[in-house]
Amino acid sequence: MIKADSSKPLIRQGWLRVLLYIVALLLISGITLAIYIASKFKGNLSAASGLNMNTPALQLLPVLPVLVVTYIFRRWVDRESINSLGLMFRGYGKQAVAGGALAIFTLCAAALFLRITGHLKWVDFIFDARALFLAFGSTALLAFFTELVFRGYMLNNLISSFPGWLALTISTLLYLVFNPANTFFSFDFFTWTNTIIFGLLLGLNYLYTKNLWFSIFFHMGWKFFLGPVLGVSGNEYFQTLLESELNGGVNITGGAKGLEGSVTLLAASLLSLIALYVILRSKSNPLSQPVPGRI
Repeated sequence: MIKADSSKPLIRQGWLRVLLYIVALLLISGITLAIYIASKFKGNLSAASGLNMNTPALQLLPVLPVLVVTYIFRRWVDRESINSLGLMFRGYGKQAVAGGALAIFTLCAAALFLRITGHLKWVDFIFDARALFLAFGSTALLAFFTELVFRGYMLNNLISSFPGWLALTISTLLYLVFNPANTFFSFDFFTWTNTIIFGLLLGLNYLYTKNLWFSIFFHMGWKFFLGPVLGVSGNEYFQTLLESELNGGVNITGGAKGLEGSVTLLAASLLSLIALYVILRSKSNPLSQPVPGRI
């Protein structure tokens, strides 16, 4: 009797594994939210209707159960190790630093442009070590959790079913749909477009390296500097290091939506995306690699 190969995925199609994974995430997240509402509001749905799902606390609420679901799917459905999603850090430290640096550079370039043109003014500097520590911890955990789900599990499995560019597009659109900051009832062109470019920036490096640390540090640096440091996210849930004031056209500054709702950040992010693509393509080009035996 021939023994089945236990190393093969339980479900052959990568796209189907992603679909079942999404269903499992929605179920576990819904159950977690229901338990939270039942315990906090005693089942009072009218009182719970005003919940803002974009707050760090609620975004982090399903982290543990979702991580458990991810581990179960990777271990027993994909039949791979959790580290194979791209969590090996050794040899990727420079990429992690580069990811964080690129995010900070992109945001600071957009903010500096607004500052020079008079659309942005920082009116106060408040150093609150506790608030910065809590903000950094929240953004770090949220970045790790989000990248493990969207770039790690989803993009990793989609690559096995589709060409890289299509897998990246699908994973980016999934990130757009499930981003609590973007709802179909409050469509905003620049916010949605910036989210798409952000998703492409996060996933592009993964296509070439199959490693998550660039995107984790990029995501962490982006969210931490956008809100807690520069104070231009439009949704400040912690005391920010810089108190900002935006003036002028809403499309240029983002207005109440923050910098992520502006054409300014769209332009800076698009330039960063193009630069990242050129760098990754040049490094992957066989003509740019040394020829064995040749000095």
